[in-house]
Amino acid sequence: MTKVAFVTGATSGIGRATAFELARQGYRIIVTGRRGERLEELKQELEVPVYTLEFDVRDKEATQQAVNSLPEDWRQVEVLVNNAGNAHGLSSIQNGSLDDWDAMIDINVKGLLYVSHAVLPLMLQRKKGHIVNIGSIAGKEVYPNGNVYCASKYAVDAISQGMRIDLVQEGIRVSEVNPGLVETEFSEVRFKGDKERAASVYKGFQALQAQDIAELISFIVTRPAHVNLAEVLVLPTAQAAATILHKKQ
Repeated sequence: MTKVAFVTGATSGIGRATAFELARQGYRIIVTGRRGERLEELKQELEVPVYTLEFDVRDKEATQQAVNSLPEDWRQVEVLVNNAGNAHGLSSIQNGSLDDWDAMIDINVKGLLYVSHAVLPLMLQRKKGHIVNIGSIAGKEVYPNGNVYCASKYAVDAISQGMRIDLVQEGIRVSEVNPGLVETEFSEVRFKGDKERAASVYKGFQALQAQDIAELISFIVTRPAHVNLAEVLVLPTAQAAATILHKKQ
């Protein structure tokens, strides 16, 4: 039976590109997200069997129910890509929005945990699987006004390390991908739909594209069983660190 990959946040950006890339590798794909119409569009576009699950990773009951609802022939999950995440706002700690903080912690940290907790039993029963958590350079370096977003991605880093330790005896690999600047809907969400401000983030240099990260994830999960790329930091050539970026004048 063809292997199954479970991709969260698959309705746009890295998640969507990853669904296509893993489909090219022959995986059947479980795609999840909050936008049902986009999930259906994705199902029609992918040229492999696809199962859609519409739920919000912030809701632990809905997350568990969604995974529990999988038919028997979709429960052989070999790869879990914890991609769902967001950034809300770019404010100093004293001017931050409590709602923004809740959104980032709930999705980036709790959501990753809820999904992992629900999917892991499907891997543990077979002593086989690969979890790929999407972190960020923000989980390696704190930058001005990044405070809570950076904290959420530092948590992803710590959780990934803890997962790898706890699951090593279970035959389950855990990898973490930490991108720098990737040109997706990320900045538009962060800046509350301000398209002009979002576009300015990526002007003057060639940012990473969602496809770049998808291809990296594909490479990671297709290594031989004895190989685990535990952690990868991937940056556009123009970026040297979180706040060091060479833009053309």
